[in-house]
Amino acid sequence: MSDIPFEADFERVADKLQHVQFLLDAPSYRIAYHDADFIKGDAARSIRLQLEVAKPDVLMQRLGIRSTVIVFGSARIVSKEQAQLRLNEILAKNSGLPDSAELRDELDRAKATVELSEYYELAREFAKIVSEENLERERTNENNSGVNKNVIHDYVICTGGGPGIMEAANRGAHDVGALSVGLNIQLPFEQKPNPYISPELCFQFHYFAIRKLHFMMRAKALVTCPGGFGTFDELFEALTLRQTQRMQPIPIIIFGEDFWRKVINFDHLVKMGVIERNDLELFHFTNSPQEAWNIIKSFHRVN
Repeated sequence: MSDIPFEADFERVADKLQHVQFLLDAPSYRIAYHDADFIKGDAARSIRLQLEVAKPDVLMQRLGIRSTVIVFGSARIVSKEQAQLRLNEILAKNSGLPDSAELRDELDRAKATVELSEYYELAREFAKIVSEENLERERTNENNSGVNKNVIHDYVICTGGGPGIMEAANRGAHDVGALSVGLNIQLPFEQKPNPYISPELCFQFHYFAIRKLHFMMRAKALVTCPGGFGTFDELFEALTLRQTQRMQPIPIIIFGEDFWRKVINFDHLVKMGVIERNDLELFHFTNSPQEAWNIIKSFHRVN
């Protein structure tokens, strides 16, 4: 950019060619969609929102992603191997009973991580079952049609794209060679996509609202495991949208009934009249990956 002020002093800019170059370099002369300062400014926020809606939608349509199964859960839940390794390290470090409250808390958290690792395995197995059956259905349809055409993918596993339960679900699809979606988000702390997402279906968002839109707009089901604030947010937003009939009917399946009933007293919500008894029919508890998939197929009458 030129150092000459916008209100050009023609006594200093005697050469008209120099002034033309000043005009060419002026921020106002940039084509709007090439102007990064403008695109990132407040005035273009609505445009940025539209772009975050459009880009993943175009790419998913191009790849034939017609419907998805959303899997939510804690980013902090790891595989059994990782959880046990961490517990063993803490036990070895202490070589006996912890001698401080801090060390006792660390040991208790490590034991809880081992317990919760069950859900990493459940999410991985669920995604594997769903993806494997969908691949077989696609192969059958292709063989029966006898026509080489673009494949339509239904019930594709879709996660928030991060570690923990998200990684487990993407990993289950990856285990059988199926596509899976990761909708990652920019956060204050570092978050990278897990390595099991299909590269052509790995997206990054700035706006939580648009990410949520992409979670729900193709969803045929939502499956959730134990988690914290983020998992609660996604689960209860889906329950609210279903309760108010602001989204397509989908089954909502919850792994870990013991966990959820300890942290949320659903029956008390009914007793106090803040939800209706039939609102409890919006979700199902199970700890069986196969049963979860059967519930989804039954809901949508999938053979």
